Amino acid sequence: MSSTPNHQNFLYLEQMPGGPGSSARSSVRVVVVGDPGTGKSSLISAVAFGTVPKKVPPVHPPTRLPPGFYRDRVPVTVIDTSSRLENKGKNNEKLNNADAEELKKADAVILTYACDQPMSLSSLTSFWLPQLRSLEVKVPIIVAECKSDLRGDPFSVNLKEMMEPITGQFREIDICLQCSAIKMIQVHYIFYSAQKAVLHPVDPLLDRDSLHLKPRFVRAFKRIFFLCDRDKDDALSDAEFNDFWVKCCKAPLKPTEIAAVKRVVQEKQQDGVNGHGVTFKGFITLQALFIGNGRLETTWGVLRKFGYGNDLELRDECLPVPLKLAPDQSVELASEVVEFLCGIFGMYDKDNDGALSPAELEDLFSTAPESPWDEARYRDAGEKTSLGNLTLKGFLSEWALMTLLEPRRTLAYLIYIGYRGDAAKVFHVTRRKSADHKEQLTERNVFRCFVFGSKIAGKSALLDSFLGRPFSEYYYPTTSDRYAANVVDQFGGTKKTLILQEIPEDGVKEVLSYEEYMATCDVALFVYDSSVEHSWKRTKELLVEVARQGEVSGRGVPCLLIAAKDDLDPCQITVQDSAMVSQEMGIKPPIRVSMIVGDSKIFFRRIVRAAEHPHLNIPETEVGKGRKRYRHLVNNSLMFVSGSAVTIVGLAAYRAYAARRNSN
Repeated sequence: MSSTPNHQNFLYLEQMPGGPGSSARSSVRVVVVGDPGTGKSSLISAVAFGTVPKKVPPVHPPTRLPPGFYRDRVPVTVIDTSSRLENKGKNNEKLNNADAEELKKADAVILTYACDQPMSLSSLTSFWLPQLRSLEVKVPIIVAECKSDLRGDPFSVNLKEMMEPITGQFREIDICLQCSAIKMIQVHYIFYSAQKAVLHPVDPLLDRDSLHLKPRFVRAFKRIFFLCDRDKDDALSDAEFNDFWVKCCKAPLKPTEIAAVKRVVQEKQQDGVNGHGVTFKGFITLQALFIGNGRLETTWGVLRKFGYGNDLELRDECLPVPLKLAPDQSVELASEVVEFLCGIFGMYDKDNDGALSPAELEDLFSTAPESPWDEARYRDAGEKTSLGNLTLKGFLSEWALMTLLEPRRTLAYLIYIGYRGDAAKVFHVTRRKSADHKEQLTERNVFRCFVFGSKIAGKSALLDSFLGRPFSEYYYPTTSDRYAANVVDQFGGTKKTLILQEIPEDGVKEVLSYEEYMATCDVALFVYDSSVEHSWKRTKELLVEVARQGEVSGRGVPCLLIAAKDDLDPCQITVQDSAMVSQEMGIKPPIRVSMIVGDSKIFFRRIVRAAEHPHLNIPETEVGKGRKRYRHLVNNSLMFVSGSAVTIVGLAAYRAYAARRNSN
């Protein structure tokens, strides 16, 4: 490039080796199909050997183009097809099974027609493209016009205009190209385009129908822009833009080239450049220009340099999370990460009302693929104000819940919103519960509580109360796991996060069928309607089931009985039986609560205290007690036998010693 380049030339700057064009993919499989006689095998011969033999084989065996064939250094395997049809001449004509199976394994498809065979062009829409749809082949399609040298001037026809009716109907077509195997016209480019469509796909970036950039793509580049905008003035200065380019391409830009970039951007987007440099609008406009000019490898190179995969999420290798955890271990956020989150909360709480509105929360996550808490299990799991805004407690609790359930996702979203600390130190892995039992105390700051109980017992009302929501008279059955997470202020000023997980009655069997899943529970509540006898009976059955599972697995869980709806007249049979059961099973008497009257803060503190002492309130069944008595009996017997053996051995030794002394 000259010292005073045409500013449009910037869009065609060559990639540096190992720069933006590089991809982590190890191979690309390209299948070539089309009507018989359109030049499929000749095209493969030309790309593989640089010439077309006089006698072209009917079908080539799989042909491999080595890694160095194209600059991405990813090998391409080319699969030829016979294009033989089944039920030929009938209305239900279809591709033979062998070719159909190859198409299902394809990473890209080259679909051929011959310029001297008009029927082969018609069959693209009458057979081939519908056939690919019926086979659910959802990969890039390259349409290749073969034998273009027969036109005299291969490019005398505007192929783009000629193919618009077809590309308008079949948006899955990536590009249409002309080629000639005999004259070696665009042969290599055909296969390069197929490889490029796989390694640097357009679909994650651009909506083919509206031709608008997709939201995930824009959000990814917003994060990249913020990372490069070191002085936080909402614009990339010449130095910042050059640093961005060096990071991605390993080559600096000349001042004249940067000036050319600004002119290109400003022509397309008036406010894309200001007195400080390239704005975000200009930055994203530049990427749109790269895409529009077919430089997808440039855009993808930037994305991959900043850790993104084809789904526009951070790749797994960028997310070091603890891999091997015992079932009874959990993951919590380190204290410095919690401090970072408190700072982020304050930064985006623009009106300083102590809560994040939906708009403020969207702004906070605008550099992430989407808000992580749009899913059902997170959507209403945190404390909100009466206006529906997320409080600081709710914000931190949502992060604690996501960390417990999906630590990898937590790390990714921390990075998305600007966390720049050591990713390997984001989490604290708790010690095993067996050690907690031994110490009779736990060091955990986040507790997971399973909430069991009969239907209409008041489980959902308990979760609502925990989040500060008013009591509702309406009953909505819970059909899937529901979570409520909040910070519980303990006496003495300590704070613990409690995560309540409502287990629907119909889901208990599944929960108990996975021994390791129950090991994740720190404390279990058994809720029943204290005014209804059958509610207590069903809850008692659930308590016994959980106790038995703990006895079998050796991982007993602290359990609390919750006599809900204490504002109603209690059932005396229930009162008496629940007191007797709690005494027999060795757990605390039922805790009487009402979600309508009374202060529930003390109630939730009691749950935390039970979780903090994992060796207490573990229920025992009669069978479990019998096993324990048997083990004690066996151990005592062994001790007696061992002690007797020591006595006998000692007596024999003394007698031998006395005999030796007397003989002397």
